[in-house]
Amino acid sequence: MRSLAIKRAYDPPARGDGSRILVDRLWPRGISKRKAALDGWIKEVAPSPSLRKWFGHKPERFREFSKRYRAELKDNPAVAKLRALKGKVTLIYGARDPAVNHAAVLAKFLKR
Repeated sequence: MRSLAIKRAYDPPARGDGSRILVDRLWPRGISKRKAALDGWIKEVAPSPSLRKWFGHKPERFREFSKRYRAELKDNPAVAKLRALKGKVTLIYGARDPAVNHAAVLAKFLKR
């Protein structure tokens, strides 16, 4: 992939998004498939259910969450699916906070 971005599922799609890939394990609440305008859904790259529940989107846990999630990503075969995508890729996520979420961690991991 040449370029990588992240975007909330609740933000409208844009021409410059490139391939829009949902990276959440769960479908974003209240979003139709049509409105999401996705090119794919790679749920296997999301944090494990136990890690997601432990994190609970609590900012004070984000540093430790990031460390644990990166450890999960090292052995995750779904990472190769993302890396194989060509052109611009936008990782789509459902969390409210644009900085404290797994997609931000995943984007940094992929850029390495």
